[in-house]
Amino acid sequence: MNRNNYCQIRSETKEDHRKVENLVRESFWNVYRPGCSEHYVIHVLRNDPAFVKELDFVMEQNVILIGQNMFMRTVINADDGRDIPVLTMGPICIAPDFRHKGYGLKLLNYSLKKASEQGYGAVLIEGDIGFYRKCGFNYASKFSIRYHDLPEDADSSFFLCKELIPGYLNGITGVYQTPKGYYVDDADVDEFDRSFPTKTKMKLPEQLF
Repeated sequence: MNRNNYCQIRSETKEDHRKVENLVRESFWNVYRPGCSEHYVIHVLRNDPAFVKELDFVMEQNVILIGQNMFMRTVINADDGRDIPVLTMGPICIAPDFRHKGYGLKLLNYSLKKASEQGYGAVLIEGDIGFYRKCGFNYASKFSIRYHDLPEDADSSFFLCKELIPGYLNGITGVYQTPKGYYVDDADVDEFDRSFPTKTKMKLPEQLF
């Protein structure tokens, strides 16, 4: 084994929090919007009752933090009146200098395996099918699961699902609910961001917001 390429995945500790928030900030800055909110989101989610502490991971290469992933509990409001427990995931990221080298897929497969070992039935996320298909995700519409507040004729190709227990969603139709902790106020984001080194917000053509 080449020690220069040694990496490990482990549970996040309290001592990691600020480093992880900075990693998330660097990874998402100006990607989906001018600046980003993901570093504040993860700061908030750690104290959310839906946060799954046992599924909160960091990836290191030679003790340098290069990636992270986390999970939240949520539900599908089934059309038959039941609430079906599921997970959602993220923010997940790999440091910009370590992308396109297989680290993201390794981290994702590891964390999904751990979620499966703990008995969770399915994971629903927003993401790019081109990447997430590599570890077994498919369009949530294939499972007859709808995204909350999305018009019936709207594009839902961003909404993905993976069963961790085969057949877990058989016979279930319904609406997925994003945990409320993911919705943060822009003013709170800006206040939190002022505690980090100054970075320039840029409006770019490929941004979503």
